[in-house]
Amino acid sequence: MKTQSDSLHRFLFEHAPIRGELVHLDASWRGVLERRDYPPLLRQMLGELCAAAVLLAATLKLDGSLVLQIQGRGAIKLLVVECSGDLKLRATAKWEGPLHGGLPELVGDGRFVITLDPKNGKQAYQGVVALEGESVAEILQNYMTRSEQLETRLWLAADDHAASGMLLQKLPEQAEEDADAWSRVAQLADTLRDDELLQLPALELLRRLYHEETVRLFEVQPVSFGCTCSRDSVAQMLRMLGEEEVETLLSERQTIEVHCEFCNHRYEFDKVDAAQLFAAAVPVAASETHH
Repeated sequence: MKTQSDSLHRFLFEHAPIRGELVHLDASWRGVLERRDYPPLLRQMLGELCAAAVLLAATLKLDGSLVLQIQGRGAIKLLVVECSGDLKLRATAKWEGPLHGGLPELVGDGRFVITLDPKNGKQAYQGVVALEGESVAEILQNYMTRSEQLETRLWLAADDHAASGMLLQKLPEQAEEDADAWSRVAQLADTLRDDELLQLPALELLRRLYHEETVRLFEVQPVSFGCTCSRDSVAQMLRMLGEEEVETLLSERQTIEVHCEFCNHRYEFDKVDAAQLFAAAVPVAASETHH
């Protein structure tokens, strides 16, 4: 029985103040992997961060996008994932040398930043997450419990083919029919194996874990790989460099090439493009782009 591809499922416990989400990424995750040759350990961590980003973006119900970014001074220099409100995902990573050990050792003296970007010209919100925990899941659930004051648990898994995750969150206290519900639901989820999280369909997974609970599963939401880079955004970046700097670059080479870190798309600007770039009221020429 195959899991539903690139999907997010929300669910709710009918007789307890607990909500949850399940995400499964396959084509969207492979869309990230096919653009870079990541070492196995880095693939696992980046996949877990991708699953977490989708779960959190869906929880926050964003109009803009959520960015999860781990900056390190160890072997891992950067892990960054962006997920839009309509669940379009992109990710990239940078590292140096061989990778051994867990996340704290690989990141070293680093920081974890969460950015909420409304994408409407308004100021983005940025929060720094304490690197407290041995995994992406532990770090994020500690942060969410403190910042939102809602108890939150995360289970994440990733391999070369898929990335998946489950989130449980205890809602603000209501008249509780079952005082032990949160503890019981979380303990059952702790029995979940990585292979089950990666391979089982949402309905089958919830039945295995919570066959004695009443769980309402909502309509599925699609997830996809999607990069927001464009020729216009690269042109704007070149304008910010200034005409003199762009002319200097072009005097050293025939063209300026800019590669998107997320999708590896290449944008190329020559001297004619540059002249049009800085000409008043003249749009950027639609020169060829190459992969």
